[in-house]
Parts: sequence; structure tokens; C-alpha cells
Amino acid sequence: MNEPEPLHLFQGFGIELEYMIVDSATLCVRPIADELLRIVGGGYEMEVALGEIAWSNELALHLIELKTNGPASSLSDLSRHFQANIQRIQDILAGFEARLLPTAMHPWMDPGLELRLWSHEDDIIYKTLDRIFNCKGHGWANLQSTHINLPFANDSEFDRLHTAIRLVLPILPALAASSPIAEGKLTGLLDTRLEVYRKNSDRIPSIVGHVIPESISSRADYEDRLLRAIYADLAPLDPEGVLHHEWVNARGCIPRFERMALEIRLMDVQECPRADIAVAAAVIAAVRALVEEVWDSTERQRAWDERELAAMLLDSIRDADDTVIDSRRFLETFGYPERGRARARELWQHLIETLLAKETGYGEWEPVLRVIAEQGCLARRIAKAVGNGPSRTRLEAVYRRLADCLAQNEVFEPAALQMK
Repeated sequence: MNEPEPLHLFQGFGIELEYMIVDSATLCVRPIADELLRIVGGGYEMEVALGEIAWSNELALHLIELKTNGPASSLSDLSRHFQANIQRIQDILAGFEARLLPTAMHPWMDPGLELRLWSHEDDIIYKTLDRIFNCKGHGWANLQSTHINLPFANDSEFDRLHTAIRLVLPILPALAASSPIAEGKLTGLLDTRLEVYRKNSDRIPSIVGHVIPESISSRADYEDRLLRAIYADLAPLDPEGVLHHEWVNARGCIPRFERMALEIRLMDVQECPRADIAVAAAVIAAVRALVEEVWDSTERQRAWDERELAAMLLDSIRDADDTVIDSRRFLETFGYPERGRARARELWQHLIETLLAKETGYGEWEPVLRVIAEQGCLARRIAKAVGNGPSRTRLEAVYRRLADCLAQNEVFEPAALQMK
């Protein structure tokens, strides 16, 4: 049987969304993802395909992932498909007195006490990760993301796409940060998930590198220069090669050659699919413009060192949409007009108005992106809603409203939450 021809650039889109399962009354995490998958799949399966959307497990038993069942030809209708599956999950979880909770970090989870690992099919992978890295920390047990998968058909397309994505990664928190709180407190960072994520493999630094990937132009280059080094560093701790898979690379964008796609990993999950798809649409539009060399050549884009971009990412982890970008060279790469200084939100507004407003789906995404532009990324809106030094009661009220937003596919606005 002949293998299907790989998709070319932007001929398909894969979206993955991760959500927490929590107790309906207390909003504390509930490690019952295996039971949820058993009910729909008939066994403790790692993945169950249900039409356009598939459900799958994660390392932590309180997480469930929803993803497009293969590449979607467009982003249109994805919000509706995801929401239909979220409703089905909510209906099942109601029988356990549980529900889904969005955002990239649980606001008061204690991972040292509450983490339960997946213990069924392929559990050797999770046991190995736990043995090497100790997964009972936020960087493994308490982080939910949105992944975007974009296809490529050959090394030339891989090079152009990977080069473009590297430049977009540092400014993703400006749109997508949703994790200002951990252990019941404001952390001082708007994207705390990325802060704990970038440190979760410190025992083997080559796994995450600088988060921003190195400039890599081909599959052979990736396997020889990067993946081989990771496997060599892992070998003393993983002599059986349990983790010798391309997904062990934890940079912010990784190649998935088994499906000929690049996976973008640096977006916090939002409050509802409407928001996730709108943000994904903006990100993909920016990547596509860079691939098509709208403002700068791929050769010049490739010249950016990952350490320069990583320094910008650290600023974005802290300040998200309020990050100051004072690199004229970076702004010119995105066609930002005239000035050599901008806030990240201003750069995104330029990109949205220049690129996304021309697309047919903009009417669907514009209301969400307007809330982000006018009120800030979700992390900023959450921080405003909880206030300084929030009480547990206040946190519960805000996150219960966020859970309602997910259930109803609504955008979170602090003004709509009755202050207590």
C-alpha cells in the first residue's frame, strides 16, 4: 500500500489542547483521565479517535488532551468540533462530580502531593521520565499547553518553516500567556508555565537547550547535530533507550518526522477553544508571512542566534503583552513600521491588522483578538481579576468562572465577573 503524499506548507493544520480534570465542588485536581478514556474507548487506551477530534492521555492522570484527528484542511469549524467534544467530556465527568478547567497551570495544585502518573499502556515512558527528572514538580505535573502542528514535504520546506517559527516563538506569550499564578500566589511572571517548563530537564540541559531551537536546515542536520547529542547525554541514565524518540527534544518547536510536521509548543492553553483557535490563526499568519519572505529573506532570518531570541523570550515570560522590544532588526523582520521600539502587543496588532484581517475567518477570530488587544492576554486578565494577594476564596471564584468559560466557549473578561 502506497504511503500518502506528505502535505506541503500550510495545506493542513494540527491543533492540540490540554485541560485539567478537577473536582466540581473544590476545583482541586482529579486523577481520572484513565477512567474517562476507558468509558469512551472500552479500555485504558492512550488515544481514542472520535470523528474530527481524538482524546488522549498525558503524563499526569488529571490531564486530558484533545487534538485534531489528523491534519485539518482549515481552522474554520475547529472551535465548534473541539467544543462538542468538551461538552461530551463534561457530561461524562459530571458522573464523577468533576469538570474540566482551562489555563496553563492549576492555581493551587501541590504537585509533590497530588501528581498521579499514567499507569497503563506505555507507562514505562512515564516511569523513566519520573526516575530521571522527578516529575513531582510544576514543570512536569502542572502545565497545560496548546500545540500547533504545521506540515512540510521536504528539507527545503522544513528549512523555511523552522526558520520562520524560531522568530515567532519569543513573542508567543504576548498573545497566549495564561499562567500568572502557582501555589496560590501571583508569581510575578505572566507565563509561569514556560518558566517551569524551561527548567524541567536541567539534569540533562541538551534536552531543552535555550528553548528557542538552533538554526537547523534539514532532517539529517537535526538528527546528526541535535538528536544524537540528546541521546548520548541520556544514555547513562537511560541505557535501554526508552526515551530515544524524537519527541524527547523539549525545545519550543520540534520536528515530528513521523508525521512530517513541525510542532510549536510554547503557547499556554486559553480559556476556551474560540480563544485558542483565534490565537493559533494569528500565529500561523505570522509564520506564513515569514516563510513567504514578505519582509525579509529566509537567509537573513536564519542568521538569528538562538541565544538572542532566548533573551527576548525571557522578557516575554515575565511581561507577555507588555514586553518592550527595542531591537530594530527584529521589528524590521516583521515589517513593523518606522520606529525601532514597540511593545509586544503593538507588534501583534500590526501583524493581525496587516495579515489576518485579510483572511475569510477573521470575522470569527476578531472578537477574541480584540479582547486580547484591549484588555491584555489571559494571564493579565486573570491577574486583574484576582487582585493583589488573592485569597483562596477569590481564586476559586475566578477559576470557577474560567471553568464556565470553557464549558460555554466564552472569552474571559474580568468586568463580567462579579467582585466578591
